[in-house]
Order: sequence, then structure tokens, then C-alpha cells
Amino acid sequence: MKAIVVTEQAAGTAGMKLMEQPEPSAAINDVVVRVHASGFVGTELAWPSTWADRLNRDRTPTIPGHELAGVVTALGYGTTGLEIGQRVFGLTDWYRNGTLAEYVAVEARNLAPLPGDVDFVVAASLPISGLTAWQGLFQHGRLRPGQSIIAHGAAGAVGSMVTQLAREAGAYVIGTGRAVDRQKSLGFGAQEFINLENDTLEDVGDVDLVFDLIGGEIGKRSARLVKNGGMLVSIVGPSEARPAHGLAVDFVVESDRAQLGEIVQRVRDGRLRTNIGAVSTLDDAVDSFNRTKRIKGKPIIRVRP
Repeated sequence: MKAIVVTEQAAGTAGMKLMEQPEPSAAINDVVVRVHASGFVGTELAWPSTWADRLNRDRTPTIPGHELAGVVTALGYGTTGLEIGQRVFGLTDWYRNGTLAEYVAVEARNLAPLPGDVDFVVAASLPISGLTAWQGLFQHGRLRPGQSIIAHGAAGAVGSMVTQLAREAGAYVIGTGRAVDRQKSLGFGAQEFINLENDTLEDVGDVDLVFDLIGGEIGKRSARLVKNGGMLVSIVGPSEARPAHGLAVDFVVESDRAQLGEIVQRVRDGRLRTNIGAVSTLDDAVDSFNRTKRIKGKPIIRVRP
């Protein structure tokens, strides 16, 4: 099968190569999926799990990518809940070969059924962005109707999901980003927008929840805006400053079949819009990842037509 392979961490995306690799087999509780579309996060090549297994043993060469949409082609021993020929989408294990390939072996529990009216490219854009937003807002942030939230990076792949899900939950959403992101952020449902290049973040006043995708100085300033009993939720590691009278939590997104089902249903009925950037073929993926021009939205690889 064709797959994108990386062998050298220092080389970054420039070290990616399209190569022939053996097709994976299904271990116990696994399925093999024929990949139709795959998502990619540019920071993956800096993650320790890309280069080592859970026992810290080197696992290069490795295939990156952790989001997929495709069709089940094989079941491992003991696998239940899915069947051969079923359309699926989901988020694969961080420590195993990934989805920038024609086939991938995945634990069945990491996948959810994909309705026939949802395109594979759309589905592949949902797992990391959608699950991160869902878990940060509702599991860790405990967002409730009527609360206020700062959604950093509101025009990005994750931030736009945060904005939409928070608005649907009845929150008042203040989006942030660059000046050029204003209209896109408002289009995704932010009720206010703070230009982090020129506006004063502190002018928004206190909020119930900050969803931090940036960290650093912005993260520290954001912590001071959390109300008494509020929450700072981060996906960029532990916050350098904690709210004086609230809580701070950082988390790594996990796959969840029920949550994936909630997310894809919202796409189907129009409550949730995807934020897809460049769509490339597997043959063109290496060049796509190494473009110098900034591409907005989620990069997707269409592995099959």
C-alpha cells in the first residue's frame, strides 16, 4: 500500500516520503480500515508518541495521521460492534501507525459508524477538532447555558468547533484571533471578537470559561479573566498561570464513539459546520504539508476518490 512515512524528527514535514508499506493486519479487537480521507495536525511530528511506543521504544519508520474516514475491510479476533463493509470515522491511537495511508489498523472502540449522507472528507475533519471542543467544553469545562466563554483561535479548526458548540449550548462566546480572522470567527457564531494584535484582551471583563489554544503570555493573561468558580481549559499543556479563584485543567483528547456520534449528527442537521482548509491527494500530500503559504482550516488528505 502507499503511505506517508517519516523517519527523522529533526527534518519535520520535509522528511516525509511517500512509500510502499506492508498492509496492516487486524490484531485482537482491531479492525482494518480502507482509508478514504485522513486528517493531519502539523504538530504531530513534535509529539513523543510519533516516534516511540508506550515503553519508549523507537518505532520509526512511522506513518503519521490520526483522523480517518473509510470502510472496514477486516475484523480482528474478538472484535465486536462493527462489521466488514461498514463506513466508519474516528481517531486512532497516538502510539500506532496512523492514517496517512491506504489502509490502517485501528482499535474498534476508537471508531464510530459514519452515516451514508456524510462525505468522507467532511468526516475526516471532525475527530480531533470536534472531540477536543466537546471534551474541553462539556467534560472538563462543565459549560452551562448562560455562561460566558473566551474561545481563543475562533477561526481555526478547533476554535471554530468550540465557538459553534458553545453557542449551541447557550453560552455567550467571545472569539479571539488576528484581525483577518474577525469575519470568519463571527460567521462561526462568536458574538464578540478580540483582535489579539491590537485590541486589549482584558477589556472583555471576567468570563466563566477560557478555552486556551495558544498558551504563553495570552494564556497567562487569560487566567486573570476567569470568574470566581470559573475554569481555564488548555490543550497546550499546563497553564503558566492559574485563575485566582477558579480551576485550570489541561487535557489530551481521547476518542469516544458516543461523542463522535453526537458531533456527526450535528453536522448532518446543520447545527455544526466544518472548517476544512486545503484538500490534497495522498500523492500530493508531502508537497501540501511543505507549502510556505499559511493555509487556514483543517488540512485533509483524500486517499481515495
